[in-house]
Amino acid sequence: MTEQQLKDLGKTLWDIADNLRGAMNADDFRDYMLSFLFLRYLSDNYEAAAKKELGSDYPTLDSDDKRASLSVWYAQNEDDVPAFEKQMRRKVHYVIEPAHLWSSIAELARTQHDELLLTLQRGFKYIENKSFENSFQGLFSEINLDSEKLGKNYSLRNAKLCSIITKIAEGISGFSTDSDTLGDAYEYLIGQFAAGSGKKAGEFYTPQQVSTILSEIVTLDSQEPATGKKKKLNNVLDFACGSGSLLLNVRKKLKEDGGSVGRIYGQEKNITTYNLARMNMLLHGIKDSEFEIHHGDSLLNDWDLLNEMNPAKKLKCDAVVANPPFSYRWEPTEALGEDFRFKGHGLAPKSAADFAFLLHGFHFLGDEGTMAIILPHGVLFRGGAEARIRTKLLKDNHIDTVIGLPANLFFSTGIPVCILVLKKCKKPDDVLFINASDEDHFEKGKRQNSLLPNHIQKIVDTYQFRKEEERYARRVSMEEIEKNDFNLNISRYVSTAKPEEKVDLQAVHQELVNIEKDIVAATAKHNTFLNELGLPLLPLAKD
Repeated sequence: MTEQQLKDLGKTLWDIADNLRGAMNADDFRDYMLSFLFLRYLSDNYEAAAKKELGSDYPTLDSDDKRASLSVWYAQNEDDVPAFEKQMRRKVHYVIEPAHLWSSIAELARTQHDELLLTLQRGFKYIENKSFENSFQGLFSEINLDSEKLGKNYSLRNAKLCSIITKIAEGISGFSTDSDTLGDAYEYLIGQFAAGSGKKAGEFYTPQQVSTILSEIVTLDSQEPATGKKKKLNNVLDFACGSGSLLLNVRKKLKEDGGSVGRIYGQEKNITTYNLARMNMLLHGIKDSEFEIHHGDSLLNDWDLLNEMNPAKKLKCDAVVANPPFSYRWEPTEALGEDFRFKGHGLAPKSAADFAFLLHGFHFLGDEGTMAIILPHGVLFRGGAEARIRTKLLKDNHIDTVIGLPANLFFSTGIPVCILVLKKCKKPDDVLFINASDEDHFEKGKRQNSLLPNHIQKIVDTYQFRKEEERYARRVSMEEIEKNDFNLNISRYVSTAKPEEKVDLQAVHQELVNIEKDIVAATAKHNTFLNELGLPLLPLAKD
């Protein structure tokens, strides 16, 4: 799919969303819109697999026949349906009854059928409960089709859903509906909804430009970034994964260079966003056996997979990425002080869990892996417990690079943020500082600043080849950092202040002399006119 086609499809869907949501806020409408797009993908995928499975037995219908082909086969082969569904559950890991397929739902919507809402409810429940090993359990749990936001009574809600689904069906009919296309459209819509959500967007979305920087960094060889991308990342983790776009970006960047990702792990505390992430993975053609998204609290580490005490079985990741909530208030307890993630470093303060998030992810980083995490600048210089954690990480040679980004890049906050790159084993005994916050290194916008492709590439190249450049990047020795009491404030090491231009005093003096001469000549000329008119003369400048 070309960039323009994606833009056209995205704009078509966004216009539908904007026109149909009415009084409903963007966050609420997002969940309906994205769920219907997801149902369209599941249906297309299921019908393609059914056609392959049934071969010549798969019915071919006339273009005037609006029934789903599968509904005809079901009616003609009732006794074979259980065995067929068992096979489909094994192959595609879920089952959709013909009445619940997108084509059937769209036809109900087109004809304004009063059973649409009930049919949708039954369909969502069936997909969730009849999936392989309950892998789709709760996937549509946050889609409340009985919400008064859709309408005050059943009839109004049903009519609203008919309008939404009909418009979506019409809007995407002229576009390809393969997984990449619908996946890209899904990502586009998430970005558009995030732009309209303001501060709430921080809960589920990392701007694509920042996501690209993290993805490019963690896919490079950790020990020798200059040699290029890794061939494979066995395990990738995002412990605050939101809608999963950051994880998908890591996979995409590696695939573009012929590499592959083994298994994707994500964790998300918000139930709605957790479901968005699962849908996002499936929409991008990732099988449910290739990823695992957990609904839970990373700070409490309530995921059994990550609580493994046996070092041989502990999850070790080749890449860890995260954009956790900034300066999140949490409850550091005595028990957490003994937690394997924090022991040896100490607990982050109650007022800001930034280092707690960092240490959580860092614990699961493999020896040959790279971690990139987005954090507020305060982690670089705040004192107390945070200074102790920062000092320990620096002394153990775990902090590889500090990247300062411009302010106002995020939907959720206007503050400038930084990216910390960490490694368990790193070769350089210095820290690379990149100060990309100067106005020369981003594009200023009315409401939002942005990083253009050349700005992003410069950051990645500087990291990859560990380049130094005046007023932009510098490698700083541990001795210098220690002299600064392990303070990592970027401006201490890379100043963006421009030197004042040298003043040529002789030239300035001559310019003043010439101005003075011009004044005397102009006054004398003016006085000749005044004299002719019999008016008082102006005093001439004194020598």
